[in-house]
Amino acid sequence: MKLHILARFLLIGLLLVSQSVKSDEEFIVSDIQVKGLQRISEGTVFNYLPVNVGERFSLSNVGPAIKALFKTGFFKDVSLEREGSALIVNVVERPSIAKIIFEGNKDLSKEDLTKALDKIGLSEGKIFDRSVLDKVELELKRQYLSHGKYSLKIKTDVADLTRNRVGIRINISEGRVTKIKEINIVGNKTFDDATLLKKLELNTTNLLSFYSKDDQYSKQKLQADLETLRSYYLDRGYINFAIESTQVAITPDKKDIYVTINVKEGAVYALEKVKLTGNLVVKPDELIKLMTVGPGETFSRKNATETSKAIQDRLGDEGYAFANVNMVPEIHEANKTVDMAFFVDPGKRAYVRRINYSGNTKTRDEVLRREMRQMESSWASSSKIERSKTRLERLGYFESVNVETPPVPGTADQIDVNYSV
Repeated sequence: MKLHILARFLLIGLLLVSQSVKSDEEFIVSDIQVKGLQRISEGTVFNYLPVNVGERFSLSNVGPAIKALFKTGFFKDVSLEREGSALIVNVVERPSIAKIIFEGNKDLSKEDLTKALDKIGLSEGKIFDRSVLDKVELELKRQYLSHGKYSLKIKTDVADLTRNRVGIRINISEGRVTKIKEINIVGNKTFDDATLLKKLELNTTNLLSFYSKDDQYSKQKLQADLETLRSYYLDRGYINFAIESTQVAITPDKKDIYVTINVKEGAVYALEKVKLTGNLVVKPDELIKLMTVGPGETFSRKNATETSKAIQDRLGDEGYAFANVNMVPEIHEANKTVDMAFFVDPGKRAYVRRINYSGNTKTRDEVLRREMRQMESSWASSSKIERSKTRLERLGYFESVNVETPPVPGTADQIDVNYSV
């Protein structure tokens, strides 16, 4: 019954508006007045309002105008009226967040929690949107899960304050740390569980867990461990090794976690052919000496990667700072062998435009420049740049020395060398 009465009032309201617009038809806006503003300026409203003084306005413009203002997120209510030829915009602003208070947090600091909530649009001084509160629990749970807290409970309270402001209180019950009870690897035949588990960062509770916290599960740690497993097998010839699935189960009391990793080892592959191709700007004999892989050897991704880097560094010594050495394997399933090609793309030869220093508040630039083996306006040499870094470290004046070689914007053959101490 109530719904029928409400629908009847809405219908009457729409008819009245339609009749008013029909009787007056469209009109030219001589003035726009905004009522109800507290913190937001009129200029902000005018900037988003899709109508200006001097333009024609009719019923068809009402919907887009209200929608545009609602879309800003600044208002919880918007209505339009007409007084003569003036357009009246009535708004009710959303409250702003005056204060966010955390209670019960121990593992994570107030600063860490504040940064996390800022990412989802909840911070002091911002407009308060009640729908964002629904995301608070999800975001804080995500933060605490990385610390092994699975029995986390969160309660949020919003209090109305003066001057259209609100205060938010977030009560956190962290609970105890959920620890790894067991890690199982299924499908491994060549290497036993003990050998593989030693390679993982995650571990079951042991004497050093209170310090290393290796018995606290996190998704990031698991992903890193899966990559460690993958690398371990690929470096030993298992080129088709695959992690088929992982299962993480938590007990009902949320005290223990069981991790299961299902793997498929595959066969061991050997190198049949190894070749060097591409634009060989350095003598092939010199590059071949750098190769740590050869025919007849068991395939190793680590050795192949080291070979690629060694060739790239050698090209860097000749000024090819943007050189790429790509590994292109060709797998032969029938005889379990791999043909490996190293494709060399040296790019353009680059020279150093400028050498810059930062962080040396006491030591003058001249002192640093004396240690340089890489010179400005000469071809860039990765070994000289690295040797210069080592000489700066040996001065003993600095806690750390870092070097970057960004390309010069707008050029294809220049770099700057930036040393930060």
